[in-house]
Amino acid sequence: MADISITQQHQLSRNNAIAAAQTVADKMASDYDVASTWNGDVLSFNRSGVAGTLAIGANDARLDITLGIMLKSFAPMIQEKVTRNMAKVFAGVA
Repeated sequence: MADISITQQHQLSRNNAIAAAQTVADKMASDYDVASTWNGDVLSFNRSGVAGTLAIGANDARLDITLGIMLKSFAPMIQEKVTRNMAKVFAGVA
């Protein structure tokens, strides 16, 4: 079960939503040293102590993050930061 689950609504085209998701992934890579790979419309990411997916839907993006024991206490701070970032990058219009 994910420690952090965020669903962000969007009105982007599929390509723009994927570009927005890549922006989120790039920010997570920068902030948390997370590596990511695409499999269709699902971006999987991981690093020691963190794993998750960012799935792009027609009208939303769903982020699920599982944290290792050492990072669980930081879940509220991580969730707040990632939620703000997703809201910004998925705010664009198709």
